[in-house]
Order: sequence, then C-alpha cells, then structure tokens
Amino acid sequence: MRDVPYQRPAVLDAILADAARTGFAMSCEERTGSLLATLAASKPGGRFLELGTGVGAGAAWLTSGMGSMARLTTVEVDQEVQAVARRHLGGDPRIEFVHSDADAWLTAQEPGERYDLAYVDCRPGKYLRLPDLLALLRPGALYVVDDMLPQATWPEDHQPRVDGFLERLPEVPNWRATPMSWSSGLVVAARI
Repeated sequence: MRDVPYQRPAVLDAILADAARTGFAMSCEERTGSLLATLAASKPGGRFLELGTGVGAGAAWLTSGMGSMARLTTVEVDQEVQAVARRHLGGDPRIEFVHSDADAWLTAQEPGERYDLAYVDCRPGKYLRLPDLLALLRPGALYVVDDMLPQATWPEDHQPRVDGFLERLPEVPNWRATPMSWSSGLVVAARI
C-alpha cells in the first residue's frame, strides 16, 4: 500500500510554489493534509478552526473535504505569509481569515462549544493554552496536531516542548487521543 493522497486540492501546487518562492518551509505535509480532508468530510456543515494558516496548504486540504455549508476560521500572526493563502483561497466564502496572534485570538474568545474540528499548527492551542482551545470544541469534535516528529524547521529548544505535550496527553480530561508516528508525527483526539 502506498500511503499517498488519492486526491489533492487543485490549488495546492500553486500554494506550494509560492511557499518555495517566499522561503516558507512549514507547510502541512501531504499525508497530513489528506487526513484533514477526510476528517473534514466526516462533518458536513461543520465549523472548523485552524490555528496557524501559514501559506494556506492546511486550509486548502481542509476546504477540499468540507461541505458547502461548512465554515473554516483560520488564524495567522504573519500577515505576509497569510497573504499567500488569501491570494489562493480568498474567493472561498466558507473561509474566514483572521490576522492575529493565536494566543491573543484565544484570549478574545468567550468559552463555548463552537467548533467541530481544530487543526493546530502553532504553539498556542498545542503547547500553550490547550484548555482554552478545548473549551471551544463541541463534544465529539476532533483535534489534530502535526509535527510531533523532529522537523528541520524546529528551533534547538523545541524537542522538550513536544516531549512534554506527549507526556501530558493521557492526563488531559475530556478527550480520547491517539499519537501516531506517521507523516510528520500526529495526534488525533476527540473531545468527550
């Protein structure tokens, strides 16, 4: 079995070409993206959250699996990086682009179960502020994080963050999590 995506978002090649031109090296890995699209397809009409838009590869995968009534809120601190995503995906009315630090965005949110899936590709909501993020997820909502295996883009002091996150997983209340040594290293969890 070859674990490569059967389908790819039509816009993905253009996004990745712009990422290469701008030197952005942290795009969602394709197997992870394919899983995101599959999980999004399981929640027709769902509300989705992405912390860390980057250039929009993850958003492209998510929207490729989303139904016509689904909505995605994607948050990114770097306006220039997010501009690539807006250029390629800005015409999709299902997407709300938010230019904000994810930590500040989490602070501004009132607790309430609003999202059916959260894909977190930045520190807040993963290594920081996890309880605040989980408070935004409905029961049965999915939580996906990637880059749990060493990455070339990691700063030298990053491995202890990952190790601490993975060690705390079994203690997080109200969720069922599965760590996977696949793709870039994933955790998929469900809020219970």
